[in-house]
Amino acid sequence: MVFILFLMLFSLDVFGNGYSFWETVLALLIHNIPAFILAVIVWISWTHEIVGGIGFILGGFLYIALLLFSSSFEWYMLSWSFIIAGPAFIIGALFLAGWYRKQ
Repeated sequence: MVFILFLMLFSLDVFGNGYSFWETVLALLIHNIPAFILAVIVWISWTHEIVGGIGFILGGFLYIALLLFSSSFEWYMLSWSFIIAGPAFIIGALFLAGWYRKQ
């Protein structure tokens, strides 16, 4: 849950851009879509750890893939991606370890 709150911090850049109230609300919702998806995965993972394991690992790979195929990609950005993808991989591995231990 701390990781999801960390991701939500990145959406705070919408303030101070001169948006109206409703544009700011919409921008916040759009920026937080990945965090909302991960929150649903965590909610499901309380009973089914494999969902959390697969979901967080896929989320990390999806973030790296989206970065690789962006139009402004530079190779040094790949090392930055592990600030977000790295914790997602670790959380996914921990969910998978918990699932495996229950088996």
